[in-house]
Amino acid sequence: MPRPVTLFTGQWADLPFDVLCQKAKSFGYDGVEIACWGDHFEVDKALSDDRYIPAKRAMLENYDLKVYAISNHLVGQAVCDRIDERHKSILPAHVWGDGQEDGVRRRAAEEMKNTARAAALLGVKVVPGFTGSSIWPYLYSFPPVPQDWIDEGYAFFAEMWTPILDVFSEQGIKFALEVHPTEVAFDTASAERALMSLDGHPAFGFNYDPSHLGYQGVDYVGFIRKFAARIFHVHMKDVYWAKHGMEAGSFGGHLAFGDPRRNWDFRSLGHGSVDFEEIMRALNDIHYNGPLSVEWEDSKMDREYGATEACAFVKRVDFPPSEIAFDAAFEKK
Repeated sequence: MPRPVTLFTGQWADLPFDVLCQKAKSFGYDGVEIACWGDHFEVDKALSDDRYIPAKRAMLENYDLKVYAISNHLVGQAVCDRIDERHKSILPAHVWGDGQEDGVRRRAAEEMKNTARAAALLGVKVVPGFTGSSIWPYLYSFPPVPQDWIDEGYAFFAEMWTPILDVFSEQGIKFALEVHPTEVAFDTASAERALMSLDGHPAFGFNYDPSHLGYQGVDYVGFIRKFAARIFHVHMKDVYWAKHGMEAGSFGGHLAFGDPRRNWDFRSLGHGSVDFEEIMRALNDIHYNGPLSVEWEDSKMDREYGATEACAFVKRVDFPPSEIAFDAAFEKK
């Protein structure tokens, strides 16, 4: 049976949720991965208003759409980040508060616990998101970064996230970190260390997204096989990276997305460098049967055209595994 193809609503939060649902259905999607921003899903209302979740369900049913995950990247980012004015623009007012770092982090942690509770009420089993990172600014180690600073960063991550993940476990929900630059896990090595720092907490795993790995030179297919039991959710997103001749490398040169001087840029599915057939083969090997969620980003393509084309692309490249060996007919009886 084909895996459901969903649309992540995060890049569409400028639209009212009912408008987005109508469009997602017209684009051909089976469901949506609902972002916890805009009016798409508001955690505080889900917990305080008994009518909120039934209304969301009714809207989804009206468009014959399923929901398998809600995502809270923006609030999760504030749990471990070094807080500055940038965070004010991405956080709900009740999480930002007075903007003082310790308070913002504490309120963000509580909001993530509440996100698990809201997910349980909605009936989904996975919350993809970000964790933030106190040590991301130390990525390039000059002046030399003492190793104990990095150790302390992972210890701080475990201190902040273990109580959150305990609530996820209590609610029967998995947290899926989107491995991504600026997070405590941004490649395979750092993902392994993040998992180890949590002593393999059963509620912690990954939202697999090849676009954040490929341009770094990370084996994005190998990531699936290495963390087979921890792939809780999958984002389908493409990225292009050049071999040579560009003016800005992996760090982006402080250039905006879409600038032709960049070495890499996100592209609509099928227009980048990611090998999705190998991804599908690896997902089949690990028996991943969850949704394939399109996170649509392309600075140079109309988003409605792109989202429609991307849905068709995913349905085309998704194929079921074989139930028999292809040469079984030659076996002696």
